[in-house]
Amino acid sequence: MQRKLLLLPILLLLLAEASAQSNLSVDYIMRDPKWMGTFPSSPKWSDDSKQIYFQYNLNADPADSLYKIELANPAQISKVHWTEEKSLSKPQSTFNSDYSLRIYRKDNSILMDDQKKKASATLFDWFEPVSNLSFLADENRIAFSSGGNIYVFDRTTKSINKVTNISTGSKPAGGDTAKDAKTGFVETENLALLGVVRERKEAQDKSKAYRESIRENAGEFTYYTGGKNLSNLQLSPDEKFATFSIFTPATNKNTAVPNYVDASGYTEDLNTRSKVGNSPSKIEIGIYDLTRDTVYFVSVTDLPGIKDLPDYVKDYPEKTWEEKERSVTLSSPVFSPDGKHAIIQARSFDNKDRWITEVNLETGELKTLDRQRDEAWVGGPGVGGGFGGGTLGWLPDNQHIYFQSEESGYSHLYLLNVTTGVKKALTSGKFEVFSPFLSKDKKSWYLTTSEVDPGERHFYRMPVLGGAMEKLTSMTGNNDVTLSPDEKKLAIIYSYSNIPAELYLQDNKVGTKAQKLTAGQSEEFKAYNWRDPQLVKFAAQDGAQVPARLYLPEASKKNGAAVIFVHGAGYLQNVHKWWSSYFREYMFHNLLTDLGYTVLDIDYRASAGYGRDWRTGIYRHMGGKDLSDQVDGAKFLLAEHGVTPGKIGIYGGSYGGFITLMALFNHGDVFTSGAALRSVTDWAHYNHGYTANILNTPEEDPIAYRRSSPIYFAEGLQGNLLIAHGMVDVNVHFQDVVRLSQRLIELGKDNWEMAVYPVEDHGFVEPSSWTDEYKRILKLFNSTLLDKE
Repeated sequence: MQRKLLLLPILLLLLAEASAQSNLSVDYIMRDPKWMGTFPSSPKWSDDSKQIYFQYNLNADPADSLYKIELANPAQISKVHWTEEKSLSKPQSTFNSDYSLRIYRKDNSILMDDQKKKASATLFDWFEPVSNLSFLADENRIAFSSGGNIYVFDRTTKSINKVTNISTGSKPAGGDTAKDAKTGFVETENLALLGVVRERKEAQDKSKAYRESIRENAGEFTYYTGGKNLSNLQLSPDEKFATFSIFTPATNKNTAVPNYVDASGYTEDLNTRSKVGNSPSKIEIGIYDLTRDTVYFVSVTDLPGIKDLPDYVKDYPEKTWEEKERSVTLSSPVFSPDGKHAIIQARSFDNKDRWITEVNLETGELKTLDRQRDEAWVGGPGVGGGFGGGTLGWLPDNQHIYFQSEESGYSHLYLLNVTTGVKKALTSGKFEVFSPFLSKDKKSWYLTTSEVDPGERHFYRMPVLGGAMEKLTSMTGNNDVTLSPDEKKLAIIYSYSNIPAELYLQDNKVGTKAQKLTAGQSEEFKAYNWRDPQLVKFAAQDGAQVPARLYLPEASKKNGAAVIFVHGAGYLQNVHKWWSSYFREYMFHNLLTDLGYTVLDIDYRASAGYGRDWRTGIYRHMGGKDLSDQVDGAKFLLAEHGVTPGKIGIYGGSYGGFITLMALFNHGDVFTSGAALRSVTDWAHYNHGYTANILNTPEEDPIAYRRSSPIYFAEGLQGNLLIAHGMVDVNVHFQDVVRLSQRLIELGKDNWEMAVYPVEDHGFVEPSSWTDEYKRILKLFNSTLLDKE
């Protein structure tokens, strides 16, 4: 009897080990994603709203192709022949104000489609490339740019007139260079000897002088750029002004990334980005006054706060800070429909200020309409980047502009009257607005928001001057809508947490049900019961409620170990109710849960989807609240979900790899093991556009870089570390982990290993690389977090 009792624990252990199995394996889930099926993307409508075109792959082709569904027979999905696909391509397509006419270039012709008559006609042929095709305020007239100048085609007279005279050369010096040049001996002798030659030469000189006198008397004006190339050349709708941009790139040293496996057999250097701390590029906005024949430039000198110093200067009392005009990036002017007004978005190079301004077209002076100041950095959905972009435009009344701002703490849609200065929030609340656009009749807004829940996206309609929003979609998850040209139908790319994207069709009415058009999951993929992770919140040490995805194993399989996943990109949302872009990691989490692990996937501070304060929670300290959120997540697992102390691992790629390093270097008492994939190890070596927003620059704010870079904390490594990195990573350079590995060697650390992937960039491509990497991650966790018997 005693012997049987002794054997019982061993039997129970063997049974537990046998039950902790999975139908999944790393080899299985990390194959080419085609095994999962085919999933639609990039939907677009035919002009008549009778067909939906989308990228798909029903025939196991090497890549997705264009497919279509006829609304008359929605059950039939057919591949688009290349001839039809070519006919659909209408580059530089531009509509008039009521969308009844469309103009575009095809080969050497400019064509116009009459949408109502279903007719197409060639307006004219042109001999050079054309850009910026646009209807003017008088819609019988069409402007276009070609050869560095603007032309106008009149549909009534069929005439084409050149309205600007711009030369990329330098302005000639005063006088006739040919006439003023000293005549050589041979030419002088020849003219003296040969009378006919002399007479012809004199006639040529007189003819040239006459032509010059006519030109001068006519007052013809030429603007010389002095060798600088212009871009964004456009004509105001009232045809009184042209504007253009001159971009002068900064000269910054780039980093060379060696490619050791180039097809040539030689090591070839890839010329990649520079490091943070760039000198700013310069953008100038020129105004060409067509009435006064003169060119002048927009001035930013009078922007309010242009010389403001950032708050962080107080941390450097020993340094003298000069108040000077900050470098500013300007967007191209956006004209009102009648052309009488224009707005320009200006951003300080340090991205702490965004000004929306009205430009005085006769002087180039800017009048500030709205200033958004953020001592961290200006950002958020629809707010745009350093070179413009985002939500910005005019209502047809020529008085109201619209834009998005985080003024309230969340990105919302605003109207502003340029005459009165009155600003009105069209949306409000603790949610965000995405991709708003006007209906064709300009009476309504269409917009996507997270009003229902931060983890859901729905499509709405709202009156143009504000009012109640009508929720048009109803499926829980992500509803990515493409509106039909006649605005009667919605094409929806819909997905849920455990259901990849499919294409749906719905009437553009409240309360109507969406019809599923595709079913792309393979039978093999559907054979596994993919988990719908729980969306939970836990308390952070500062009182914030942190959102997370939680994967819980069956009680019989639970092994007391946990893995925390850290998503990449920093500003990205992964705690939501739709199919994740991290689908491989999602499948890996299902595998881990099958094996008895508890898995937590956190939208830590700096993640997208939760407003300004969450977005900027890492300002001047990456590895601060974003790291403490991981620690608090671990405490949540210990307290609420029966996880055993000492059995918690952590992993992630890119920003997630950075956090993994900081976790193992600073919290070895919490995290036993970690896998840092393609990780930043020293923020002074990352790019400018991302890093300078968060940490300023290493020259101006070294404190922020010193406390944010893992390489400075490597001596704290206690647990077990796996480093994995692609050797041709042009985003986070392989140099990052080379420098860190040398530091670990010098510190005498022996509890780490590094796996390198010679053919991989930042985002892995080869299934063999994914498989190798995740086998190593699983081996790390199994060997260090599970009990040894």
